[in-house]
Amino acid sequence: MFSDPDRIRHLVAQRFTGARVMVLGDLMLDCHVRGEVTRISPEAPVPVVRVLSRSWSPGGAANVASNLCELGLRVDLVGVVGADDAGRRLRELVVAHGIGADAVLADERFSTIVKTRVIGGHHQMLRIDDEQLGGLGSATVERFIAAVEARLDGLGALVLSDYAKGMCAPALCQAVISAARRRGIPVLVDPKGRDFSKYAGATTITPNTGELAQASGVEASDQAALVRGGQELRQRLGLDFLTFTRGEHGIALIDERTVHQIPATAREVFDVSGAGDTVIAVLAACLAVPQAGIAPLDAVRLANLAAGIVVGKVGTVSVHLDELLASLDSDVGARLGSKVLALAEVQALCARWRAQGERVVFTNGCFDLVHAGHVGLLAYARQAGDRLVVGVNADSSVRALKGPSRPLNPEGDRATVLAALAAVDAVVIFAEQTPLALINALRPDVLVKGADYREDQVVGAAEVRSWGGRVVLAPLLDSRSTTKIIERMTR
Repeated sequence: MFSDPDRIRHLVAQRFTGARVMVLGDLMLDCHVRGEVTRISPEAPVPVVRVLSRSWSPGGAANVASNLCELGLRVDLVGVVGADDAGRRLRELVVAHGIGADAVLADERFSTIVKTRVIGGHHQMLRIDDEQLGGLGSATVERFIAAVEARLDGLGALVLSDYAKGMCAPALCQAVISAARRRGIPVLVDPKGRDFSKYAGATTITPNTGELAQASGVEASDQAALVRGGQELRQRLGLDFLTFTRGEHGIALIDERTVHQIPATAREVFDVSGAGDTVIAVLAACLAVPQAGIAPLDAVRLANLAAGIVVGKVGTVSVHLDELLASLDSDVGARLGSKVLALAEVQALCARWRAQGERVVFTNGCFDLVHAGHVGLLAYARQAGDRLVVGVNADSSVRALKGPSRPLNPEGDRATVLAALAAVDAVVIFAEQTPLALINALRPDVLVKGADYREDQVVGAAEVRSWGGRVVLAPLLDSRSTTKIIERMTR
């Protein structure tokens, strides 16, 4: 779940405050030929597509720029097109999207890259690539370096969108990365190829499974080796963090301390075209926001939601702001419920957290009417470690402890209220009168109870200490208790 859902939603709704981002990379024109398939060709065993429509859209780095514009950011685009009809069409589309195209160079030595996708019904059936690859001359590289440096003032983020078509030459990448980082501007790279050294010094790179496997020299099917490869790449390139897109498995964020795995959100995948462009665009939008922007982990979570939207569509498309807001609202609601888990699920979570080097904190209670004292206890408990698991007494055990008139709220409601608190990572309901069996099953690193207990009175204290954990007594707010609230209400 997001660390501050309300702030994330506010920034998205405010169109990321109109921050400015520059996108440099390989520009392409995407053509979509849509039709219907009703028969197989008599000439060969292939479907016959009856064309119903053709459409064109910005592709490659221009699609990243389009995504950023849809999110409400101001965008400058840097790249080269051919002095041909496709180049003119691409430039017109870019300008129509509101993208700054002053640094888009039309060069007679180049042929504009055109990707034509043939779509029958809801499925892409064929892609035709029309391209003539060529590198940039030294004079052109210098021209682009000057264009970037002239536009760095007031820039929130710089994106390098490398499709290995010749634009992102090593000298150009290193020059613009250095220039941006000297000014404290985040640099995000969508990489290609075996050698990622030209991206050294960037803030983050966003390889997919195949790209990370190729650059790391490991098998794409070996998830553990991919993570190790990502950790080594992050360190070797001097990245703040590495963002690793894992297809149907979601996205992983690798930083100096740990690895965060964010599961995919798409319910049905029709077309993955442009999903990587959406991911890096949303990441850039988050990091470009003034006043420290959005934390990398929250940025990756938001990018994951956006990717889940675009893969549910056909063709290369941008994520729309209203779609992202709707998905964000749905995700927050769903994740509140997903934090209330069965014991086996919480055990698996605790094992994963520990494998990532995180300390698990446990506390428990009835939490019948959640008040400021409860909130203070939970906030204090969360600060004692990295993850907080809360055990909630089931209705039957509350009755046994408090009497037949309690609880006032059923166990499901009590658990959901706790799940809504940012300090809480997981909630588990237990039917026993004490949480001892639960503590033994979860083996927390830290056990927290209120300071109205002595340590020798805390259930599970001896067990937690036996496996090297510690017991913490949290300070309490005076005169805050559910019983006293009920007494005041009845009076």
